[in-house]
Amino acid sequence: MRMYLGGEWVSRDQTVEVINPYTGQPIDTVPRAGIEDVDLSIKSAERGFQQMQKLSALDRYEFLMKAVALTIERREDIASTLSAEEGKTINEARTEVDRCVQTLTWSAEEAKRLRGETIPLDASPGNPTKFGFTVRVPVGIVAAISPFNFPLNLVAHKVGPALAAGNAVVLKPASDTPLSALKLVEVLIEAGAPSEAIQCLTGPGGAIGDTLVAHPSVRKVTFTGSQEVGEHITRTAGLKKVTMELGSNSPLIVMPDADMTKVVAATVQSGYSNAGQVCISTQRVIVDGKAYGDYLDALIPAVEAITAGDPSNGNTGMGPMVRESDAVRVRDWLDQAVAGGGKLLTGGDREGAMMSPAIISDATSDMKAYREELFGPAVVVARANGVDEAIAMANDTRFGLAAAIFTESIDTAMRFALEVDSGNLNINGGTAFRADMMPYGGLKDSGLGKEGPTYAIEEMTEMKMVIFHR
Repeated sequence: MRMYLGGEWVSRDQTVEVINPYTGQPIDTVPRAGIEDVDLSIKSAERGFQQMQKLSALDRYEFLMKAVALTIERREDIASTLSAEEGKTINEARTEVDRCVQTLTWSAEEAKRLRGETIPLDASPGNPTKFGFTVRVPVGIVAAISPFNFPLNLVAHKVGPALAAGNAVVLKPASDTPLSALKLVEVLIEAGAPSEAIQCLTGPGGAIGDTLVAHPSVRKVTFTGSQEVGEHITRTAGLKKVTMELGSNSPLIVMPDADMTKVVAATVQSGYSNAGQVCISTQRVIVDGKAYGDYLDALIPAVEAITAGDPSNGNTGMGPMVRESDAVRVRDWLDQAVAGGGKLLTGGDREGAMMSPAIISDATSDMKAYREELFGPAVVVARANGVDEAIAMANDTRFGLAAAIFTESIDTAMRFALEVDSGNLNINGGTAFRADMMPYGGLKDSGLGKEGPTYAIEEMTEMKMVIFHR
């Protein structure tokens, strides 16, 4: 596919292959953008912002809703592309397209809700005749950098609110999974978005990322990815607004009064969906000692029942990791955990980018698979002695994106909600829950700001204060 730059679909002499993780074979190529393309994209986006300023809120709502209709119409094609480039199962890919529809719909609706408020200036001394109000205006140009693991919906979470708020966008999708992002750009342009309001630069981010985020005409950067890259972007961007959706190693606490059937189902769903390549994937399961044996006895057969294989097969439960090198890393971390005293209860076999879903028991906090972000199809299980220790163990991390607890005690659930340092807290549900309209973001090294169309638009607009003197 070609990239979208300056209101045109363009090619470049240098290209990057897009590889199917399951077959290891190339499925397409995309241009390798260079520094000069960044400059061209910014100049075009400046013209695109002028185009956006001529549109009413209703205009923005209408072209976003047309994009919704086109996405629904092309659901199977987009899902097939998404599955082939990322490796998630075709059923997971269809679900992602459906979520993209919701994200764009919420974005469209929010275009009609940009509002300010009146400020009672006459309530301050000496200002009986002053009248004030606020208005919200778009920041201008948004640089949107998206990850490989949800290459359609996380693009929608950035581009949808940016356009709804009246901005222009320069999109840089993950180099492993650019095709579904390009298809979404096609949809938006065909739906009536101004021709230069969107730019999409493809290829490795290392070559162009710093130039893009540091450009003075870019007034907002929204990024989803690793903590290390996010910190680098924040330092490089300079004095502008940033939203950082970064990593995690999400804990799931299991108390003795938990419904074990629900716990196991949530562990399987939250721990192994998309081969564990989810920012809020369950990674650390912290189980009260009184429930420890029962939990493992129930979990092992449930994990072994996951069918791993060809993601294009509708009966497959788990596909490959996006890169073989990532599967090699995950296996290495599991081996390190075993060498440190953990027990590999099932799984961990690797062939190329495919890895069978794994469980490590007897995990300790010094294990890399426990402390860092594993981002693979495995959970590590640790024993806790009561709720105090479980909460302390959950908080013993530099991350804070999502956490969960299973308990029938209201008091325990409230303690968890108030005391666990995490941006998303789930009670009697898995860590990997996200409804696309909710405020979504982390604490500590898991990020800055919130996504979800309502909240992203706040991050992508500026407030003006207007004062009438009379």
